[in-house]
Amino acid sequence: MQQVDTGRERAANDAFTTDQGGSAAIDVAHLVKVYKTTRAVDDISFRITRGSITGLLGGNGAGKTTTIAMIMGLVLPTSGTVHVLGAKIPEQRYDVLGRMNFESPYVDMPMRLTVRQNLTIFGRLYAVKHLRERIDRLAEDLDLKDFLDRANGKLSAGQKTRVALAKALINEPDLLLLDEPTASLDPDTADWVRQHLETYRKTHNATILLASHNMLEVERLCDRVIIMKRGKIEDDDSPERIMARYNRDTLEEVFLDVARGRVREGAPEGTS
Repeated sequence: MQQVDTGRERAANDAFTTDQGGSAAIDVAHLVKVYKTTRAVDDISFRITRGSITGLLGGNGAGKTTTIAMIMGLVLPTSGTVHVLGAKIPEQRYDVLGRMNFESPYVDMPMRLTVRQNLTIFGRLYAVKHLRERIDRLAEDLDLKDFLDRANGKLSAGQKTRVALAKALINEPDLLLLDEPTASLDPDTADWVRQHLETYRKTHNATILLASHNMLEVERLCDRVIIMKRGKIEDDDSPERIMARYNRDTLEEVFLDVARGRVREGAPEGTS
């Protein structure tokens, strides 16, 4: 597959260089997490530049969720360091919690509360100014108006996904951590959500770290892809260069190669 130097790829090049003035949104150095005898995360390092979208890929058990949990300060690393927006995590997490947020359709909000009540509670936790207006704006942008006063437990899976995204955007975060953001959405709604994320990134210069099994979504959204396997970083580059290195036309094909231990082009014998 011929490599093409796209604007997105040039942006990815910048993401792999050291940010001047230590301005990386996320800076992970030699991060390790051991659960008893299992090394869930095994000495990984990466820096993510501000204003970029990075995909974090890997099969079940690759270490993605543990890595994100350590970035958020929810899990203590066994060793290594994490800095988010210039703050050391977890020691200084309260300095930056108001500037970051997380979204996963697999984490339910209180079922008996309405969508409006849930968003109000989270908005107050983040001390969002003009909260009522912010909720109304999100309801307009994410098409929540028809069920804004419906109990969360009575929503469809797709509606819950949109509400979870609204919760993640309630404080207009500088850093957005996403886990399968378009799960359970029909193709049209999923495409609309991806467009919204792209627009949000551009208008707010926000940084997005996206864990997803939707390879087409990652190809479309991400400047850069980090592939994990068994707690280690298997590859880290722009989608275009990774696909070229494996001589594949899609990231899904690359994902299968990595999962099945196939050797990429130019890799030393005995490595994947």
